[in-house]
Amino acid sequence: MKLITAVIKPFKLDDVREVLSDLGVSGITVTEVKGFGRQKGHTELYRGAEYVVDFLPKAKLEVAVSDEMVEQAVEAISTSANTGKIGDGKIFVTSLDAVIRIRTGETGDEAL
Repeated sequence: MKLITAVIKPFKLDDVREVLSDLGVSGITVTEVKGFGRQKGHTELYRGAEYVVDFLPKAKLEVAVSDEMVEQAVEAISTSANTGKIGDGKIFVTSLDAVIRIRTGETGDEAL
């Protein structure tokens, strides 16, 4: 089992969710986050004053999938979140040692 963590542009969230649902991914956790990478923020003008926006709004998705679905899920996220512009985000894939469903006590792939 793997945990896929993707940091994407917020307006792409619905596209990614739809594609993952079509793949059969049953659960997604989404968090509103702020951050920057190579993009390093930008300068804005507000009421005549210039200020720097260092941290840009992003959406962080966390999806637990079976080993067989990892490639499909990563490709789906990558394709649907891509705008071709700087700041599209990143995808991280990490191993999961255990998954336990609290309500039933199911473990492993059955708990996903």
